[in-house]
Amino acid sequence: MKIVSRNEELLRDALPRIPQSSSRSSLSSHNKLIRFEDISAAAFKIQCGVQKTPCMYSRLSKQYGMDIYLKKEFLQYTGSVKERGVLYLLTSLPQDQQRKGVIVALDSNFSMAVAYHASELRIPVFVIMSTSTSPARVKMCREYGAMVISYGTTAKDSQTHARRLAQENGYLYLEEEDSALYLSGLGTVGLEVYEQVPKLDAVIFPAGGHCGLLAGSAAALKHLNPHISVIGVESESFPVLQQSLKAGHPTEEQACSNHHFYGDVSGLCFGSNSLQLTGKLVDKVVAVREEDILISILRLLEYERATVDAEGAIGLAALVAGKLPELKGKRVAVVICSGNLELHLLQQCVARGLTLDNRVCRFSLVLSDCPGDISKLLEILAREEARVLDLKQERAFVTSELFTVEVTCTVETRDKIHTAQLRNALLERYPTAAWTER
Repeated sequence: MKIVSRNEELLRDALPRIPQSSSRSSLSSHNKLIRFEDISAAAFKIQCGVQKTPCMYSRLSKQYGMDIYLKKEFLQYTGSVKERGVLYLLTSLPQDQQRKGVIVALDSNFSMAVAYHASELRIPVFVIMSTSTSPARVKMCREYGAMVISYGTTAKDSQTHARRLAQENGYLYLEEEDSALYLSGLGTVGLEVYEQVPKLDAVIFPAGGHCGLLAGSAAALKHLNPHISVIGVESESFPVLQQSLKAGHPTEEQACSNHHFYGDVSGLCFGSNSLQLTGKLVDKVVAVREEDILISILRLLEYERATVDAEGAIGLAALVAGKLPELKGKRVAVVICSGNLELHLLQQCVARGLTLDNRVCRFSLVLSDCPGDISKLLEILAREEARVLDLKQERAFVTSELFTVEVTCTVETRDKIHTAQLRNALLERYPTAAWTER
């Protein structure tokens, strides 16, 4: 796909040449001015190696009062949009470097994309992971074709070992950064969204520290139609991008979470190129709460049958939280960029999301320990159409009068209104019933 550039000056102004740290990979030499032609060339070069993912109208549209189109990048082979940038990086390497191989560290979507596409291109690939990495991730990288080496107890140990191996053996140490090649590959998402959804008003992307997808796609979209609003979304707990934009340079002062749930959402801002493109071309950056992300994960699972992680759900979370009221009645595309949520986290996210959405509630009450009293309680729950998930009885440690039983019940309801109706019905029969606050 080749589209003649109409807006090169804007992109050149947004992205002056930035000196790169020597700790970055040797690809830093490719940090030239990003042009629209670079993104167009990347789209042509990677078209046979990555999926052209669908951008589909969502049933969530009526619920949030706008036409929502979901760009399903989690359908890529490794479950992440990072494949686009990685594939363009790898295919752009000199042949002698492709023969020597590449090496990456850390348990991330970037590393998995490198493991898969390097193997497909027959480039020797090594992945260094700490001993704390989940066995499922290690197994996945090996199945992609990479040589996985466990080393050290922390991510820093793995990175240090990877750099040493690269220096000793001539491998190219790859680290996610904002080179023009990587940004151009990621920017192909913007080209596809523009092509797939006519008359777009806005596109929402995940932001955070690793804002390459936001920056590269903004360059494509603003070139094609400057009137399309480009919006980034990050976590309130880790407002890395907003702090960096305010400071005018990438900031490393923001504390980041080590919890795997957050992934790149909580990463440090990794480059001036992405930051300057974002500051110049992105219309708005908003922050959402963890609760909004969990409800977004629940909505996507329930309405779209899409299992995504925090990075994948955070764009929709801005709509769930009502952070973008100006988009009511508009045509909006949301990029769902990642679906690599581990199974043990999925169960926790769904359970917590249902509670936050007022669809699972818990209450306790004291009954006389007589035949039939539990049955009467269950009759009320059945009449109110509440589904009992769990019921526990406590006799030995009840602090009220003798011969009573404390009953703790967890039930599922349809929504917040149904929960309120159930609560009123129970309080009418059991005035001392106590509800567990979420």
